[in-house]
Amino acid sequence: MKKLILFVAVISTGLLAFKPIANIWSVDNAHSKLGFEITHLMLTDIEGSFKNVESKITASKADFSDAVVELTADVNSVNTDNEKRDAHLKAADFFDAEKYPKLTFKSTSFKKVGNNKYKVAGNLNFHGVTKPVTLDAVLKGINVNESTKKETAGFKVTGTIKRSDFNFGSKYPTAMLSNEVNLNANVQFGKN
Repeated sequence: MKKLILFVAVISTGLLAFKPIANIWSVDNAHSKLGFEITHLMLTDIEGSFKNVESKITASKADFSDAVVELTADVNSVNTDNEKRDAHLKAADFFDAEKYPKLTFKSTSFKKVGNNKYKVAGNLNFHGVTKPVTLDAVLKGINVNESTKKETAGFKVTGTIKRSDFNFGSKYPTAMLSNEVNLNANVQFGKN
């Protein structure tokens, strides 16, 4: 009987100690874009992106349903294809890049809601403000990159935030700049 109890205890301890191995996926910046879009004068949508981005996904499940996403963007790398506008965006009226040089996001959940579709909740921080946001993500696929020989995953991520939630461009009324800012990212991650 003692041997049976000892055997069960050893097996139970082994099962409790078993933890799936987490895989880390790093962003491939050459094949990724973190972008945004805002409406100017209620007439045209102005697009921009960040050129310097670091991001990784940590997940132990093959379907990413337990994934944690971490992202940091250098605010000074904002690019709207207009140097004067980019300089204004970096100034105190908007990003205030000197005071707040980074934009960060860390997920709190990565929930599968359909075939290759996810709701990604997390905390977005920029301009000195942190707010919870929920984004939509689609896993476009996973395959092996022939150049790097690494397993590669592609995601399209979209969502909308309100600039007023982040004190962003607060002196500009919505007739000039929409309160809603659309986020859109097409991102490739290589498995480390």
